[in-house]
Amino acid sequence: MSRKTLVTIHLYLAAFFAPILLIMAVSGGLYLLDIKGSMEKGETIVLEGVTISDSSDKAAQVKQLLDNAGLDSGFEYIKERGPMMQTRPTSRDHYEIKATSAGVEVTPVSPDLVAAMMELHKGHGPGLFRLLEQIMALGLILTLLTGLIVGLQSPLLKTRTVGFTAAGIFVFVIFAAVL
Repeated sequence: MSRKTLVTIHLYLAAFFAPILLIMAVSGGLYLLDIKGSMEKGETIVLEGVTISDSSDKAAQVKQLLDNAGLDSGFEYIKERGPMMQTRPTSRDHYEIKATSAGVEVTPVSPDLVAAMMELHKGHGPGLFRLLEQIMALGLILTLLTGLIVGLQSPLLKTRTVGFTAAGIFVFVIFAAVL
């Protein structure tokens, strides 16, 4: 592949994925700085006498009980977290559902902007967004590889490209394995 083609691919991928990657970097950085946003829990609704069976499709049961309670049942799937279940995606308004001896407790939960970004970053968003994240990961890999190839093909940049790549590997190994 010619240098011009590689540079073009590199630039197009970088330009297309830059906004998404910047948002992912911001949300990841905020998370590491312990800025995780908040999930505002609404008033818990107790549905007395209602049960969720372990033997059949729990998602269908949750959809039915939300419909019967007059609540939004537009979720994609449920995530079991011990005795509690969450409707997903959790990057937008969702429910926490807990079976009790009296019935089922349903708590509406609303993430703020930062918490919603965290949920998207962790792959807890809508299915199409998760697909976009997978495509973005492939795009990032291709962007990095085309950049490395262009750097290695250039006589003026080859030594620096090898040096910085080696330094990056060294720093990663030291931080990951030694520290």
